[in-house]
Amino acid sequence: MNDFLKSESRINLMRAFAGESQARNRYTFAQHTAEQNNLYVLGQIFYFTASQEEAHAEVFYNLMKPSSGKNAEITAGYPVDVYDEALKLLETSVQNENDEAETIYPEFAEIARKEGFPEIASKFTLIAEIEKIHRQRFEYFAELLRQNRLFKSDKTERWLCLNCGHIHESTEAPSVCPVCGKNQGYFIRACDAPFTGGALCQQ
Repeated sequence: MNDFLKSESRINLMRAFAGESQARNRYTFAQHTAEQNNLYVLGQIFYFTASQEEAHAEVFYNLMKPSSGKNAEITAGYPVDVYDEALKLLETSVQNENDEAETIYPEFAEIARKEGFPEIASKFTLIAEIEKIHRQRFEYFAELLRQNRLFKSDKTERWLCLNCGHIHESTEAPSVCPVCGKNQGYFIRACDAPFTGGALCQQ
C-alpha cells in the first residue's frame, strides 16, 4: 500500500506535526516560567530544545506536501504541563520525550515501512533518536536541580555567564556576575554551555 492520501502514515505525520508544534510552545512557556524563577539557564535550555522541536515540526509538515489542500482529521492525546516549578517542568518533559523516543515514533516508523514510505519511516526513526537526547538533557538538569547542584559542585569548575561570557572558576557559581551584574541563574557549567568548544572544559 502506498496511496499516501489513504495511508495511516499521513495521519501519523499530522499527529507528529501537532505534537512537535505543541512541544515547541510548551517549552517556550516553560522558558518564561524558568526565567520568572530566576533560572535563566534553564530557560535557555527550554528555548534551545523548543527550536529543535520547531525544526521537527517543519520536517513532518513538509512530508505532508502530497496532501496539500486537504484537511487531515486527527485524534490523539497531548500533555498538559502547566506548572510553576521548573523542576516539575523538567520532569514532565523527560516523560514526554521518552514517550516519543521509545514508543510513538518507533511505532509510526514501523507503520510507514509497512505502508511503503521509507523516507517517512527514516524521519520518524531519526527524530526519535533526537528526542532521546532531549530526554537525557532534561534528565541531567532535573537531577542537578533536585540535588541542589545546578550552581554548585564538589570540585572546582568553570562557570560561564550566559549574558556576558564571564568565566568564574570555583566550586560554586557567583551569586552575582562581577562583570554584568546578572544573578546566579545566568550561570552554567562551561562544559554544558553550547558553542563553547572543548577549551572551556579543560581544567
